[in-house]
Amino acid sequence: MDEELDGLEVTACERCPKLVDSRSQIVNGTGPEDADILFVGEGPGANEDEQGEPFVGRSGSVLDDTLLVVGLERGDVRITNCVRCRPPENRDPTKSELENCRGYLEAEIDRMEPDVIVTLGKVPSEHLLGRSVSVTSAAGTVEEIRVNGTSRRVVLSVHPAATLYDRSQEDTFREALETAADLAGVDGSSSNQRRLDTF
Repeated sequence: MDEELDGLEVTACERCPKLVDSRSQIVNGTGPEDADILFVGEGPGANEDEQGEPFVGRSGSVLDDTLLVVGLERGDVRITNCVRCRPPENRDPTKSELENCRGYLEAEIDRMEPDVIVTLGKVPSEHLLGRSVSVTSAAGTVEEIRVNGTSRRVVLSVHPAATLYDRSQEDTFREALETAADLAGVDGSSSNQRRLDTF
């Protein structure tokens, strides 16, 4: 077999030749396997490919900071991607690449049984919902999907990088994370109000 799955870790995979050529390593999800919230991004970029961890660099900093605002920390949640290998030149993963990696994502969801899944951006939102999504207008909405026969709640969100290019997206991003935290039973609003006021 070309690929192996050890728990939630993909240890080897050769399904997507262009991604195999582009990657320096497979970037698996990070965070507790029993986390209540699972964040799903599109795929690793250059920083993630280098460090072997999803959402590092500027986007990761935005995510970390906003998690704190809503009463969470990176160590409280699990963060993964639709594809685990960096697409060449940071292009979007192709439909076949997304499908090749979907089994790993579904296995991760099945094993974790998260209370809520948060899709970070257009690609993961459309991939999990199976339809076209205007993520800017849909951000913060709660959808239900079925993963291997089990119903899962999904909160749609803009990508954290969107806040770097459009400051008006900061509230949209924070509100989506607040919705996810509420669904997971996290109440950090009062303790983090001062941070929220200055964010």
